[in-house]
Amino acid sequence: MPYISADRRQAFDQALEMLALEVRDQGELNYCIFKLSRLIIDRIGESYANLSMCSSAMEHAKLEWYRKALVPYEEKKIQENGGI
Repeated sequence: MPYISADRRQAFDQALEMLALEVRDQGELNYCIFKLSRLIIDRIGESYANLSMCSSAMEHAKLEWYRKALVPYEEKKIQENGGI
C-alpha cells in the first residue's frame, strides 16, 4: 500500500475523523467508500484507467486492513484460545 507523506495526510485526516464519528454500520461504511470513489471519478473523469484506479485502491486498502488489523487480532486470539 502506498504510504503518503505527513503533510498530505493532514489534507484528509480531519475530514476522515469527522466522517468516522458518523459511520454506524457496514452499509454506511460501504456507502462512504462508494460515494468517495464516485465523487473522485466525477471530478477526474470516467475512463477505464480511473475506474480501475478506484477499484485497485479499494482492493489494496482491503489487503492492508487484513495485514495490519485482522492478522494481529487473529494472532492475539490464537494466543488466548489456542489454534484450530
